[in-house]
Amino acid sequence: MTTVLDKRARLDFSVQDGPQSAVAAANARRRGARSNQSGRHEKHRYHFIDDGWQNLADVPALETHVSEETAKTIIARNQSPDISFDRSINPYRGCEHGCSYCYARPTHANMGLSPGLDFETKLFAKPNAAELLRAELLNPKYKPATIALGTNTDPYQPIERRYRITRQVLEVLSEFDHPVGIVTKSATVLRDLDILQPMAEKGLVKVALSVTTLDAKLARAMEPRASTPAKRLQAIELLAKAGVPAAVMVAPVIPALNDHEIEPILGAASVAGATEAGYVLLRLPLEVRDIFREWLLSEMPDRATHVLSLMRSMHGGKDYDATWGRRQKGTGPYAWSIGRRFEIACRRLKLNKRKLQLSADLFKKPPQPGEQLALL
Repeated sequence: MTTVLDKRARLDFSVQDGPQSAVAAANARRRGARSNQSGRHEKHRYHFIDDGWQNLADVPALETHVSEETAKTIIARNQSPDISFDRSINPYRGCEHGCSYCYARPTHANMGLSPGLDFETKLFAKPNAAELLRAELLNPKYKPATIALGTNTDPYQPIERRYRITRQVLEVLSEFDHPVGIVTKSATVLRDLDILQPMAEKGLVKVALSVTTLDAKLARAMEPRASTPAKRLQAIELLAKAGVPAAVMVAPVIPALNDHEIEPILGAASVAGATEAGYVLLRLPLEVRDIFREWLLSEMPDRATHVLSLMRSMHGGKDYDATWGRRQKGTGPYAWSIGRRFEIACRRLKLNKRKLQLSADLFKKPPQPGEQLALL
């Protein structure tokens, strides 16, 4: 076997037939991406070449590696007019859940890594996140508003069980009575009920579980290391029973793959106790287009052409339209029908009847060591 490795030891697997695809299958087991193509900023691409001696089997299995980084700031700001928050926190870079369609994958290219398998195996944790958050909240110029957790990568991905950075962030937010909205695919969120429940009593938190499908087999293929659909629905139920406002996100909606499940997902979430719902159409920015296409050809070659054709019909003939207002919902008849079906189902199930607005009025800056206490 002749291999070419760059200084980061990236591996680039093809989805072509033959021994190379066998290696890809072995290394991508329980992973989302089917290759590790170099990011858009790189000058060179790297490939395995079979020399005929059947040595491709010697390629070591992929493992998850976590690097700790010392972040300089932790609250990210945005001015996007089509999302409901202007600030967010991401305790981790990369995501072990391995969703092939994840719109955050291209961010790994900015670090000289692949948005493919690198994104789900070479992760970065920010252990100083809570410390930075505390400092930012104590800044006299800080004005409180809902902070979103889970906007880029999942705050409850598997490595959170070890690092507990998300929990530390929630502890700080709770101490300051600061509102927070959480989006996750993981039932691990239930671990933090002891923090979430008191915050919910003050109107400071709501949690949305992303449920893409009710089909466990499809979920395992699309989201290989996320909680099963049943576990996510159970998380909604237990959150609701604990008094924590729970929502469901049908995201992403993929035409000819899971769009027929919009109504069943909303129905199951409603029964579990969800009171709000949202949906987002599949987004294929930059490298995500090819990564998702590879996954689709690998898992469902019989419908790949149809899925991609419908996607283009909802983006003006392009694979993706990044225009605000269109990127998450699409345009055209098919996109319109998805939106109407979602609205009708929500109306029937009484979802979104009243959307909870989290309060920032209770925000306070607790006394810090060395500070003089107020007399009144």
